[in-house]
Amino acid sequence: MGTFTRPVVLYSQDLVRSENLDALVDSGATYSLIPRPVLESLGIEPLDEMEFALADSRVITRPIAQVQVEVEGRRTVTWCIFGEADSIPLLGAYTLEGLRLAVDSFNQRLVPLRGYLTTLSVTPR
Repeated sequence: MGTFTRPVVLYSQDLVRSENLDALVDSGATYSLIPRPVLESLGIEPLDEMEFALADSRVITRPIAQVQVEVEGRRTVTWCIFGEADSIPLLGAYTLEGLRLAVDSFNQRLVPLRGYLTTLSVTPR
């Protein structure tokens, strides 16, 4: 099955500037990760910090910010982690859900997500 990438467009807060990049689809990552220089070039500044557990059991703290992203014609505002300058951009689970996209790992593509409702409101008679 393996991993795959998808083109991503990131927008500045004022939506005047944008950056195009390829991001590795990583539904195992909570948030998307973007190299710090890319976010800084768009004028995006950290809003908070958060701890993240790594696969080797280490815990790190990284700055995060809200960023408008576009993937396959869908846009959302999502949380992004400020990665190191040489970090590989990642498209995480929170972003994918916000874009209403699911991972089809077998065919290495993103597909529209079907939502689920457990009940509908019923008006009493």
